[in-house]
Amino acid sequence: MRLKTLLCTSALVSLGATGATADGHGWSLAKAAEPYAGTTVDVVFLLRPGYEAIEAMLPAFEEETGIKVNIIKHPYENALGEQVRDFVAQGDLDIALIDLVWIGNFAENEWIVPVEEIQASYPDIIDPDLDMDDFFPLVLNAFGGWNDTIYGLPFDNYSGLMFYNRCMLEEAGFDGPPETWEELKDTYGPALTKDGKYAFALQSKRNETQSADSFARVLWPFGGSFLDDEFKSNLMSEESQAGLKFRQDLMQYMPDGIVAYDHAETVNAFAQGDVAMITEWSAFYSTVVSPETSAVADCVEIAPEPMGPAGRKPALGGFSLAVAEQADDDEKAAAWLFIQWATSKANAKEYLERGGVPARQSVYQDEGLAETYKFIPALVESWQDGVPEFRPRFAEWPEITEIVQEWGTKMMLGEVTTEEGAQEIGTRMEEVLESAGYYDGDKPLAQ
Repeated sequence: MRLKTLLCTSALVSLGATGATADGHGWSLAKAAEPYAGTTVDVVFLLRPGYEAIEAMLPAFEEETGIKVNIIKHPYENALGEQVRDFVAQGDLDIALIDLVWIGNFAENEWIVPVEEIQASYPDIIDPDLDMDDFFPLVLNAFGGWNDTIYGLPFDNYSGLMFYNRCMLEEAGFDGPPETWEELKDTYGPALTKDGKYAFALQSKRNETQSADSFARVLWPFGGSFLDDEFKSNLMSEESQAGLKFRQDLMQYMPDGIVAYDHAETVNAFAQGDVAMITEWSAFYSTVVSPETSAVADCVEIAPEPMGPAGRKPALGGFSLAVAEQADDDEKAAAWLFIQWATSKANAKEYLERGGVPARQSVYQDEGLAETYKFIPALVESWQDGVPEFRPRFAEWPEITEIVQEWGTKMMLGEVTTEEGAQEIGTRMEEVLESAGYYDGDKPLAQ
């Protein structure tokens, strides 16, 4: 589905389907699935709360449709490689689980089917309440779209949020969290870092966490970016350097060894009361507010990430589900029925209550839910505006992220200056992009 015509097209699909219902034909998941009962579809799931939530709901789908969903579980670190090997070998996967930064690779290799093609090929299985307009536009574009085409529906999506310990802040004389990154460093940092406690922890382990959660997080709010409009490195720009230098200065208010902190260590430090504030994914909300996993559950509050000179540009992470091109016709239809069901408006509330984070705007309009799940207002604000290419989404990102991880870590350790590290990343990044054909016109400058 072309992004430029997304609103019109989705409206037409909705109107057409509603018309069919009005004519008395009706539509139900059970009826739409009848031709595909007995079909099995294979999909990779991660070991995360959002996937556990859908898995718990799955028996209802299988009973109503007769479709079997075979879930193959992998840790995140293995999920890309396992899927790539399967698609290259024309294997068994019928649904693609696509990280934000994998979609360019999957789309350009034609491993996934555009939503528009599914709608044209299988009109009888399109839910009249699909309502593509109900997805947050930023999230649908970033996670499901590539080069003006929609391939997948958003699933298990995150925004970076600020988790803060209200009790620690109040004891230090603050009545709320910092509004800006500068305020976090200059005012909150000195006041909260003492007696073995720290103001902030920025997960920075040398893996995708270094690239996405640490390095990229300080580029965009300060007006920086990985690339300029011509796909040359922008890391030596004044704005990018301001962000990277800010990170170095902020480290004095973080725990020692922060470069070894992944999500688990960062969330645990906050949950044990050793750190006053973290910027983490919305998916960790249930961990920090549960008395079983958090010693500070009663003190936890949520806010959007702080603003920088360029505004609020929060971290963006998560996935989409798309139909695999290698599936046969029945498997494609069954796969779409599952994807449509898993990301539906009708299931969004239960999915949220079970620990998932849906990308449906409508579910967050429930005032009762916003009172129960304190992250909702901050999440909704974060998804109003952002950067789809928070990390470039092209096929070359897996190679580039390795470069960012190595030299971003060296910067934080003080082994190189921010200028030296940025220069090294830029040179190596441009070599990758040149080899891929971006500079001679073989590939569009899409990220």
